Amino acid sequence: MTIPAAESDTLAERIARSLGERIIKGEIAPGTRLRQDRVALEFGSSHVPVREAFQRLEARGLLASTPRRGVRVTSLDPASVREIAAMRAALEVLALRHAAPKLTPRHVAQIEAMLQAGDDDDDIFAWETANRAFHRALVAPCGMPRLLASIDELQLASSRYLFVTAYPAGWRPRSNQDHRIILDALKRRDLEQASSLLRRHILSMERLIAVPADER
Repeated sequence: MTIPAAESDTLAERIARSLGERIIKGEIAPGTRLRQDRVALEFGSSHVPVREAFQRLEARGLLASTPRRGVRVTSLDPASVREIAAMRAALEVLALRHAAPKLTPRHVAQIEAMLQAGDDDDDIFAWETANRAFHRALVAPCGMPRLLASIDELQLASSRYLFVTAYPAGWRPRSNQDHRIILDALKRRDLEQASSLLRRHILSMERLIAVPADER
């Protein structure tokens, strides 16, 4: 899983993107303390861009600073999973309602190709990238960049819970059938059905992430 980089990224943005990706993938565990001097050494930078990167990650909810305890990776909790699920469901359905009238046969063909890519991926990180690509392609024609940026951020937050809690507990991807049913509804121009299916899909996925494997 790779978070896209812009050509104009500053050093602080590159540090934030690299650390954020590692936190999301679980390579840096919840509760881990991050020290400015060590991060600066790793990236060959001064403390200033590291401090700015930490601030960016705090704004995204990935880091938290506490007086006398420094900066640590935030913990994962079921309440946050439910909040992210509710926000994703609301915003992705809103975006879909604006995107559906603009979906062309070319868009549909691209989405179907993404579904095939997801079917072919045995690696969880590759599957997750294909999964996010499907959800993004579904709503991309909405023409609402601020809404899409919010959705992207929420999907990355969902990915963190997937990698850190659900996958180690035995969860395995089974959502491509849901994706096909949603796409079939859009092909029939049944927006109400597609919206309902998308909402249910997001909430059911997040429920699996939030609930321990032995309670499912």
